Amino acid sequence: MTLQHIETNLGDHSVAEAKPCCRLFMHERRLLGALLLPALLCLAACGTAPYEPAPVDEISPGFLRGYLPREALPDSLALLPPPPAVDSPASAQDRWLNGYALTLQGTPRWEMAASDAVLTFPEAAGTFSCAVNAPITEEGTPHLYRLLRRSLADAGISTSAAKEHYQRPRPFVSNGEPTCAPDTEERLRDNGSYPSGHTAIGWAWGLILSEVVPARSNEVIARGRAFGVSRMICNVHWASDVETGRAMGAATVARLHGDEVFMLDLAAAKIEMAAVRALGVAPGRDCDAEMGAMRGTPVL
Repeated sequence: MTLQHIETNLGDHSVAEAKPCCRLFMHERRLLGALLLPALLCLAACGTAPYEPAPVDEISPGFLRGYLPREALPDSLALLPPPPAVDSPASAQDRWLNGYALTLQGTPRWEMAASDAVLTFPEAAGTFSCAVNAPITEEGTPHLYRLLRRSLADAGISTSAAKEHYQRPRPFVSNGEPTCAPDTEERLRDNGSYPSGHTAIGWAWGLILSEVVPARSNEVIARGRAFGVSRMICNVHWASDVETGRAMGAATVARLHGDEVFMLDLAAAKIEMAAVRALGVAPGRDCDAEMGAMRGTPVL
């Protein structure tokens, strides 16, 4: 990306009309290089999104490579304690909460958990659309769409070391009850339960989106929390898996804030989401039904 490219995308904004930080950027070429990100953030104040990211390859069909190399991700094995011992009070709490979650089978909250189990796009893009009160699509919010797809890989993979080390059995393996995502059960039987990768992803998305749309941060964080609770309701994770999954999601987002490409995508996502919200376009989901389902699980 060159200064000429950015200046071209300023459109009809003249130097006299631009805000002070934009005028500084347009005239001080030394802002390039190490200060490219602050310059882009200045452009955000002008309502202009000039950043065009380079193509990113897939690490598996439908899933984009993350922002961080694996060695730069937070180490779940080093950061997390071992899962609760079988005869511990924490394990007893896990079993009690699992028993309560099982009573929600067949309810609207169960259906919401089944929807939250889907991490493929474009389906997963709509998960937080009610929370931000705007649609999230590849066409309408391409930078945000890409940001969610890439951060999914970072947050999910951050849980791998502990998962592989502890190999904690999933709740449905222990209790013999169904899950909300039966097509994944065979794969999950041999995939460690601790910590929850889905939860790490959902919590990371919640933290990121609370920055993208700070005016909706309460709704976004609540939805991010509910995303993890869905894994308990789905009978594929224990409560302690979810709790530690949130820790890994937060640790991943902290690391991502040191990555320049992530920060550029984040700045561009803020601009395009502000534009979409200004148009007043409604989310493409039944938000009243979603909120009602979330209110139905006070214990979890």
